[in-house]
Amino acid sequence: MDRATYQRLYDALATYADVQRIAHAEHRDEELLFVIHTHRVTRDATRRFYVVKRQIGRLAAQWKRGRTILETAHEWRFPPVLMGQLMLGELGVPRKRVWQTFLHPETAPDARLRQEVEALLEVDMIYSPKGLELQRERGRKGEERMHRWLDRHGIGFRTEKDLRGKYQKTPDALLDEPIVFFGQKLTWLESKANFGDDVELRKNLRRQLGPYTELFGEGAVIYWYGYVDGAESPPGILLWDGATFEGITPVVKEPPARAHAGHPTRDHARPPHPGSPPEDPRSAPGGSHDGPPP
Repeated sequence: MDRATYQRLYDALATYADVQRIAHAEHRDEELLFVIHTHRVTRDATRRFYVVKRQIGRLAAQWKRGRTILETAHEWRFPPVLMGQLMLGELGVPRKRVWQTFLHPETAPDARLRQEVEALLEVDMIYSPKGLELQRERGRKGEERMHRWLDRHGIGFRTEKDLRGKYQKTPDALLDEPIVFFGQKLTWLESKANFGDDVELRKNLRRQLGPYTELFGEGAVIYWYGYVDGAESPPGILLWDGATFEGITPVVKEPPARAHAGHPTRDHARPPHPGSPPEDPRSAPGGSHDGPPP
């Protein structure tokens, strides 16, 4: 996708209703648009998380006077479940019980909060337990597609589960034997059920892909929803979109001795510039790996 189109969509996809509207009007894949919408929402929430948190005392006072949490979330253009978690914490719900309340609304302290939590869960397609599970399911499907491709070509590999405890960081598939693509020997593959814009690429490089090359050598990452045209990757990491990857027939053998091959084509290999992307609010201080921060 060219950068101008991506930026236009990113700016336009403020709500889930925008996803559905643009998918219908422009005949675009709704799942891809939802992935781009998720980028926008999570990054904006990260950027403004502490701005909202500093106001939560005043917002809780408004709630006590009858305003709903959902109304407050809409006014602040903040993810409803995140707003609800901040609000419940301010209202005295113990931190460990906050996320449990969103998993099981019937455990809310009173009937009003139960009704409000249920309303927040209904409209939040990203930070609700249902939304988080949809994200995990996209990830599982991407890994399964990659594993089927490896099996189809008779390529042995070990998964993160197989390698657990053996290395500090492990890719989704560490190959038993390298595969060769345009003279480049690849020893690992990583699956990303995501769209690779510049922020995402920088984050993945810093947290995962760079360490993989240090530990295992050259490899490739598959962005199942594509990536922006002109994206660049450092030497040793190929970028593939899903369609490119599934159309490849690999060579399973050592390449002849040669100088390092450059990236084969603009469609096959592009890596990220190093940098520091914004943190996801789910891993911000006070957050949880099991759900968004309270």
